[in-house]
Amino acid sequence: MLEDEYQLDFFSENGFIRKQCSKCGQFFWTRDVDRSTCGDAPCDPYSFIGNPVFKKKFDLAEMREYYLEFFEDRGHTRLERYPVVARWRDDIYLTIASIADFQPFVTSGQVKPPANPLTISQPCIRLSDLDAVGRSGRHLTTFEMMAHHAFNKKDEEIYWKDRTMELCDELFNSLGADPLAVTYKEEPWAGGGNAGPCVEALIGGLEVATLVFMNLEQSKEGDIPIKGEQYRKMDDYIVDTGYGLERFVWASKGSPTIYDAVFPNIVNELMELAGLEHELDNSEYSNILSQNARLAGLMDVSEKANLFELRKQVASSIGTTVDKLSAIMEPVENVYAITDHTRCLTFMLADGIIPSNVKAGYLARLVLRRTLRMMNDMDIRIPLSEIVEMHINNLPEYPEFSEKLDVIQDILEHEERKFAETLDRGRRMIQKSAKHYKSSGEKIPLSTVIEMYDSHGIPPEISKQVASEMGVDTELPDNFYSLVAEGHSKAEAKEEKVFPYAEKVEKLPETKRLFYDEPTRMEFEAVVLDVFDNHLVLDSTLFYPEGGGQPADHGTITVYDNVLNVIDVQVVDGVVVHIIEDVEDELHLRKGDLVVGKVDEERRMAHACHHTATHIVNDAARKVLGDHVWQTGAQKAVDRARLDISHYKRITQDELNQMELIANRTVMENQRVTAEWMDRIDAEKKYGFKLYQGGVPPGNTIRVLKVADDVEACGGTHCISTGLVGPIKILKTERIQDGVERIEYAAGLAAVKATQKMESYLDQSAEALRVLPEHLPSTIERFFGEWKEFKKENERLKDELAHVRVSQMANEAVNIGNIRLVAKVIPNVDIDELVKIAGELTINKDMVVLLASDAEGVKIVAAAGDDALKAGADAGSIVREMSKVVGGGGGGRPNMARGGGIDASKINSALEAGRNMLAEQISN
Repeated sequence: MLEDEYQLDFFSENGFIRKQCSKCGQFFWTRDVDRSTCGDAPCDPYSFIGNPVFKKKFDLAEMREYYLEFFEDRGHTRLERYPVVARWRDDIYLTIASIADFQPFVTSGQVKPPANPLTISQPCIRLSDLDAVGRSGRHLTTFEMMAHHAFNKKDEEIYWKDRTMELCDELFNSLGADPLAVTYKEEPWAGGGNAGPCVEALIGGLEVATLVFMNLEQSKEGDIPIKGEQYRKMDDYIVDTGYGLERFVWASKGSPTIYDAVFPNIVNELMELAGLEHELDNSEYSNILSQNARLAGLMDVSEKANLFELRKQVASSIGTTVDKLSAIMEPVENVYAITDHTRCLTFMLADGIIPSNVKAGYLARLVLRRTLRMMNDMDIRIPLSEIVEMHINNLPEYPEFSEKLDVIQDILEHEERKFAETLDRGRRMIQKSAKHYKSSGEKIPLSTVIEMYDSHGIPPEISKQVASEMGVDTELPDNFYSLVAEGHSKAEAKEEKVFPYAEKVEKLPETKRLFYDEPTRMEFEAVVLDVFDNHLVLDSTLFYPEGGGQPADHGTITVYDNVLNVIDVQVVDGVVVHIIEDVEDELHLRKGDLVVGKVDEERRMAHACHHTATHIVNDAARKVLGDHVWQTGAQKAVDRARLDISHYKRITQDELNQMELIANRTVMENQRVTAEWMDRIDAEKKYGFKLYQGGVPPGNTIRVLKVADDVEACGGTHCISTGLVGPIKILKTERIQDGVERIEYAAGLAAVKATQKMESYLDQSAEALRVLPEHLPSTIERFFGEWKEFKKENERLKDELAHVRVSQMANEAVNIGNIRLVAKVIPNVDIDELVKIAGELTINKDMVVLLASDAEGVKIVAAAGDDALKAGADAGSIVREMSKVVGGGGGGRPNMARGGGIDASKINSALEAGRNMLAEQISN
């Protein structure tokens, strides 16, 4: 980064001098002429522990309010926080910084900011340092980024570097910080395709704020290199600041760790439940924690090598051994981590994340199961929901958390049960895997441990423990959870469809979409703008292009006397392209031709009914199941539609019935369906981020559709009132993946047809049983009871028959040396029955049994009693030989084996081959 980016009037006018750190070589600004280090770890240790840097102690609520009021008083508009799940983004799952609230649309200049300048205290979640939480004394999974932002344009500057630095310095001064203790370190910043000069604000060895001056964009033609990439200046430039709320509180209290500063009551309660004495008034104990935190600030403790080094240094400084220090610190660190993780879960679940195996739900389950494992290790025997409730009581500034407590408790209880089942199943799976690696003399690789966790939810600690019990090593790095979380923190880049005529389309003006203004009109005139092969672009259209889970319209386009069938419609950068069915002759279409388009009305209205019904069903699902319900996918067709929603357990039939009643009540109320184009920021302020149930549309203006109590950004076609949807019939529900339920339903005439179909099934069933439909349940129950009794009787009779057959076969046995042999074909018997007969016969120790059946090919079973085995009989070898004869294969243990083949004509030859092999075995 060019040096002159940091030559600010603020520094020169306020007595700062620029120095180069004697340890790391980075440049920094200070008022202290004698300072030689930058003030950042590891160049400087924490000096604020036991020696607070501000004039008074703050808790979270006090510090947050102080900060927001400070910036409000200086012309900034206060914004309410955004959710911790980034619903307005399709590239990341969690809100990782305050600037993420305004990406991508505001930062790119497409959308105006909600206020300018603004201030906010944004809860953020980052899991990249998950394994360091608790150990380092400073890492958190959830933290609040207090921030102020200014969005500048070339011709409209709000404020830039000097004012940003002035505000930061003024804030420190107002809090009573020693001006000589504050340093500002130069550190270029880059991320998300942007970059800029950055200043880190440090005090007492602790970084408390980051001030980014975002004025660069990534470009191959750029002439500014930063961290291996090329950048160039951009027209807009943004003040992007982040002040760590928890770090400010920690610095104000000087507590041994950030955990003791931020949630002391919960830490103390969990320490007590774990049977630990956490007495910070005890100077010796407090000194251990303080020394640990001070030195942890100098190194990355997510890896075991550095953690051991930290333990050595702390043990040496306090005069104890590493083992004794570890015995003290490890339980305390676990409690710190549990306290942090449960606050993270509080925010995740309250903001609507449902634990699952994908996306944000995967990350929630990762944190949840890690917490449960640590609670088990610490013998903390209370439900996870009780700790979450402690956090909710500790966060009165978030009243919405209390309102959602019942659902949160239900989710956590459900997850705890599921985790217990996973552990039972997981042990068996690991044992099986460990056997494989033991036989090859290898350790279980990291890829297998991750696969066991990702696909089956088996914690790595369990994998390592079970494998160790079997004498197998496991490749398991200490930063396992951080690696896994990092790999799941971003959405996979969507593969964009490459339109074959993109270059031609981009030269055309956007198509006027008539279907929005005239949803009931089905015929129109338009002018041809271009034709390429069987692709047609008009200046306006009533044909709806595929999108939002709604299929494209079909219909006809008539030019002169030619009627062309429209079989697909796509939109490319605002241009609607009509795809015509292949014709033998030339299309006879030219630019400038006037054409008449006609939409297939039956298809369009079926789609419109199902799309409107989707909004109605989604609204009904939230009313029955809870506000955590979020649409994860939808698809509409002519005869039915489906809606995928996030939900943590199976939907019951009673819940489905309630949803169906609510949906049909909405239909009968015949409420007007309204759609309006709104400024994105205004729409978000009015309706919140539930607008984006069906995805995040681009642009400054979005189409907001209101159906009953459901309000979403939606570009589909709809009925003009709910009454036109007609009846809604929910057909079925299924779990398509963990945490996602699929609801399938039909609307309008499709619902009537679906109901008629179900009734026909009832009528056919009633006719088959010769009862009235209303008597079906009792009749079926009676028939089923009788069937079970008949089945039992059948089994009993089969057993009796088998005994008779076994006795008869034993009497027919022939002698081969000292061994008795039964070799027989038993027609139409399955292999399980053959095994049963063979087992009973070989109770006779001198017996060898060769049985075959022609049921579905050839089934073969061989068995040998104990004396026959001693004489050399081997059923496995015999079955292999017999199976070859009938064109198949088989094998098994010497005492019992099974096999078969496909050639029933050689079944007797197979028995003969078996007799011959037995004779050879016992003669050797």
